[in-house]
Amino acid sequence: MSISAGQRSDTLDEGDAPVQVVATPIDEGAEQDLSGRFEDWTGGARYFEYSAAADPIGSGHTSAIPIATFNRSLYADGPTRVVPLDLSSALGISSGAATSPGLLASFVRIRTDERIATSPNATSQLVYVIEGRGFSAVDGRLVQWEAGDVLTLPATSRTTHYADVDSALYWVHDEPMLRYLGARATEPRFGPTKFPRAKMVAELEVIAAAPRANDKSRVSVLLAGAEQEQTLTITHVLWAMYGLLPAGQVQRPHRHQSVALDLILECGPGCFTLLGSRIDDDGEIIDPVRVDWQAGVAFVTPPGMWHAHVNESGAPAHLLPVQDAGIQTYLRSLDIRFSRRS
Repeated sequence: MSISAGQRSDTLDEGDAPVQVVATPIDEGAEQDLSGRFEDWTGGARYFEYSAAADPIGSGHTSAIPIATFNRSLYADGPTRVVPLDLSSALGISSGAATSPGLLASFVRIRTDERIATSPNATSQLVYVIEGRGFSAVDGRLVQWEAGDVLTLPATSRTTHYADVDSALYWVHDEPMLRYLGARATEPRFGPTKFPRAKMVAELEVIAAAPRANDKSRVSVLLAGAEQEQTLTITHVLWAMYGLLPAGQVQRPHRHQSVALDLILECGPGCFTLLGSRIDDDGEIIDPVRVDWQAGVAFVTPPGMWHAHVNESGAPAHLLPVQDAGIQTYLRSLDIRFSRRS
């Protein structure tokens, strides 16, 4: 077989996306003999009968996402540091720390008058200020923060956080997803944004004061970035909610296909979440696992698992769930469902 060293370029129109087809020589020269040049790439191919491989989680090839809790003791004292909430071993991930297949949550402790620098390979970062006060330098731009504030940072952000007093942050980003894809985040898809605590509290108070507010599935404020007009999420990948669980409320069980990384902001004894894989005919979770709440604790809710939040404490409680539901919403795969109670 031979191929000409000449070069030809044709353009094929396929709707609005022209495809450029270019024929180029293998090597320099007028004629090329390709005999013996072809490689055998079949060694890596595998074949499975459909029913044996269609559910790799059920067959054990892909590990399930565990229910996991991370306590306040991880960041309550000690030196300035990042504490990854790492479930990579349980998830079968060898490329680095991960809390879910696509996200990594961490606690960040910063001592008074100290600083810490971060620059993950991520398209989206979310920072919640658990406690303290300080400021961040993001690509040379300065922003102040205090307890209860939320910041979102886009791709390529190089950040240094400075603490005026002892501070703790909850930091979530999507670097594990990019590691899995073998990709680099090179183009910011939104501008850095601050959600002040005072504004979130004011918005939540308006929602909670509305007639029959407690009859709704949630009494919460969804945080949205200005650029996310289609998904209505805090970034194009991340979803976040500033939520109220009123005293005495038992929320209707629901489920979704995104992993939830829940941070408990404020609560008293008697607040908890029930989780299970099935519900009965009355819409109640069968044989639930109970996760008790404590302020400053984070826990993981696996995708597809029914869960309900319960407040028996006698006082309002607040939480901040963070999920990869931005990308799930864009893909039309979130599939959020609520149980029907008889």
